[in-house]
Amino acid sequence: MGVFSKIHRFREAGEEANVNNVSNFGVPAVSLFTTTKVFSLHHHIDITDGNENVLYQADSKFFSLHDKTDVRRATGEQVAHIERKLLTLHERHFVSMADGSEFQLSNELFHFISDITNIEGLGWQLKGNILGLNFELYDEGGAVIAVIGQKMFSIHDKYCIDIYKPEHVDKVVAILVTLQHMIRDRESSRSSGSSSSGD
Repeated sequence: MGVFSKIHRFREAGEEANVNNVSNFGVPAVSLFTTTKVFSLHHHIDITDGNENVLYQADSKFFSLHDKTDVRRATGEQVAHIERKLLTLHERHFVSMADGSEFQLSNELFHFISDITNIEGLGWQLKGNILGLNFELYDEGGAVIAVIGQKMFSIHDKYCIDIYKPEHVDKVVAILVTLQHMIRDRESSRSSGSSSSGD
């Protein structure tokens, strides 16, 4: 069903690329899929290929103010380290890649996610469509790097990502993991705000 949707672009591993992505950007070079598992003491994300082979893994300590996360290849090789910093009205995530490059994503607190998130240090932009649960990642020249779709109503927090510039796959994976954390934080803030207003 997701394959044929013009609005919602999520699809499962093994399904063909979304018709809207193909018509707008062509056939993706690489497609990856994520599943999040939440345990008592940490937050774990598996990133797989279309055959459900694990290529990357991300792990976070669950009770951490700075939400420290490490992204590794399935072989154990470090890819990126992500940390959240709380600065006044902005939530900022710093990403340090294993190759030495660094960048950051920021959003104002109390918003689910901004329509456009600037990725400082790369000159990239992440543009979001909340109703369709879709996000598009563009480089500094406005060319698409990747399209992200989130599955509706999934207890395992599933995403698919079509990558059009495979040379950036490690950075795209790090941004995807950061995005998942930002969305989860937005949902937590919204839930706690609703609880407070209901008291």
